[in-house]
Amino acid sequence: QVQLVESGGGLVQAGGSLTLSCAASGIIFSMNDMGWYRQAPGKQRELVATSTRVGFTNYADSVKGRFTITRHNAENTVSLQMNSLKPEDTAVYYCKVTSKRTGRDYWGQGTQVTVSS
Repeated sequence: QVQLVESGGGLVQAGGSLTLSCAASGIIFSMNDMGWYRQAPGKQRELVATSTRVGFTNYADSVKGRFTITRHNAENTVSLQMNSLKPEDTAVYYCKVTSKRTGRDYWGQGTQVTVSS
């Protein structure tokens, strides 16, 4: 059974930093593509950053240069370092992994990030 658990969210002032972490069980991150997504109130879920199993990364234009996605294969976790946070970054942040073997997506429960102005 695949489980993803996000942590590290919270309340931060604009310009501050947070690091989110996603821990996986039942699936090996290093062998699959994964990513961070976010959903703000009243908006659709959107891609924040992705990391492929071969090491390519991709970022939404709105977070380029501010956010960094990193795999920690030994711990089977993936982090999202968020710097220079803006109020518009406020959202629930979700971790997703796509199984290479089945093509199925697995999601975590989400962690709230709130950036005050």
